[in-house]
Amino acid sequence: MFGIGMQELIIVLVIVLIIFGAGKLPEIGSALGRGIQNFKKSMNDNKEINDQSKKEDEKK
Repeated sequence: MFGIGMQELIIVLVIVLIIFGAGKLPEIGSALGRGIQNFKKSMNDNKEINDQSKKEDEKK
C-alpha cells in the first residue's frame, strides 16, 4: 500500500492519536468520509451532465 509497511502505519496512527486525541478521531473520520462521499457524488453528477449534453448535441 503505497510503500508503507505495517510499522510505518502504526507510527503514523500513534502520532495522529497524540496530536488530535482519542475524542477527535471519530469526528475526523466522519468528516473525511463525508468529503469522499461528496467527491464521488460530484464526479457522478458531472458524468451525467456530460452525457446529457452529448445527447443534446447528437439531436441537433
